[in-house]
Amino acid sequence: MRNLVISAALALVSVFGIASTAQAADIEAGEQYKVLKDPVPVSEPGKIEVVELFWYGCPHCYAFEPTINPWVAKLPADVNFRRIPAMFGGIWDIHGQMFVTLEAMGVEHSVHTAVFDAIHKEHKMFKTPEEMADFVATQGVDKTKFLETYKSFAVAGLVAKDKKLAQDYGATGVPTMIVNGKYRFDLGSAGGPEETLKLADTLIEKERQASK
Repeated sequence: MRNLVISAALALVSVFGIASTAQAADIEAGEQYKVLKDPVPVSEPGKIEVVELFWYGCPHCYAFEPTINPWVAKLPADVNFRRIPAMFGGIWDIHGQMFVTLEAMGVEHSVHTAVFDAIHKEHKMFKTPEEMADFVATQGVDKTKFLETYKSFAVAGLVAKDKKLAQDYGATGVPTMIVNGKYRFDLGSAGGPEETLKLADTLIEKERQASK
């Protein structure tokens, strides 16, 4: 009887091993994700970094929010998640500076969803810092402080840094995900929102095992 139990257990392990191998085989560099030629340094050494490159005006980024937010909330302590605004010129840069300003003020987490909703549900454009300031004031953010921060040298430096990161990642669209400064993929290459996060999980584990 004991031998039968052991045999069954070994068979079960074997099945899971085959499934895991098959799943790994389904994910291929050059297909679902790209390996960056020159890895980009992460913001918190010692942690696995996951970046979402986004734009407030992007409908796909907005639609991705209900899927990615619960996933982010459950990430383990060894993973550092960051949102970085894609700034490819024009209104992209204006919206990107808005995000950087809110982040610099430490209020991005409480205003982020409201900004997305305002653009995609209320059709607000947020073309000027004054328009932004009027809106964030309705969300409890000090209007004068927002304008001062938006126009500050500190925010200008952070904007330049984020622009360079997007360039270093080789990103050309949004939403784009980057894991640990090494792997780049998007909803199209991964196969959809849920598949994108499954791919992120796989690459996070890949990096976790590589560090052991």
